[in-house]
Amino acid sequence: MNGGFRVTRILVIDDDIELCELLTDYLQPEGFEVETVNDSVQGIDCALSGRHALVVLDVMLPGVSGFEVLRRIRLSSKIPVLMLTARGDEVDRIVGLEMGSDDYLPKPFNPRELVARLRAIHRRTEGGVNGVRGRGDLVEDEVMIVGDLVLQTKARTVSKEGKHLAVTAAEFSLLQELLLKAGQVVSREELAEKVLGRKLAIFDRSIDVHVSSLRKKLGAQVNGLDRIKAIRSVGYMYTKTRETD
Repeated sequence: MNGGFRVTRILVIDDDIELCELLTDYLQPEGFEVETVNDSVQGIDCALSGRHALVVLDVMLPGVSGFEVLRRIRLSSKIPVLMLTARGDEVDRIVGLEMGSDDYLPKPFNPRELVARLRAIHRRTEGGVNGVRGRGDLVEDEVMIVGDLVLQTKARTVSKEGKHLAVTAAEFSLLQELLLKAGQVVSREELAEKVLGRKLAIFDRSIDVHVSSLRKKLGAQVNGLDRIKAIRSVGYMYTKTRETD
């Protein structure tokens, strides 16, 4: 182990056998237990087995594409998924995020960057906020109630008017950050640091795509107002209504 991190089991789904071997050799000393799969269908089964904390998934898989693998995983699991995309292919990145990936990394990549991304994802999925808020006040049951939403911060689940909503790990973290500062503008840079664990690159639309997905799942409006309001050239704000005051 390295840097005090506990061993984290990850699954790498990539048909590049040499890359899988290199990642295994690099990630194991960094505190990761790595299982690699070179076949899409087998990768889906492994991802749904419950044995892993994270999945690293290549977009360019033969036969069943990485996008289809992600779609099938998301039908029944919210396990965090980091997608490996072709460098410069912005479309792949956006499509992956829209389909439910938590982050992406373009190939070729620096293994240290992969480690940083994996650790950031794992940190945000292991635990929620210390102390929890109910309508703006601290409570002790690790539940956050804001308007028509209820967040179970330890279980990392979201419900709206009693109905469970399926959100990814990244979407949950993003929503949590917005709700913690409901009525205040939160910059895209701050959201990226806290939600993705990294700085935004130029033209990086990750936060925007996650916000778009949240709007679709939560409903675009609350009490006749935009639920998540975009503040041009700055960031986003979760609208505060009388119910959330």
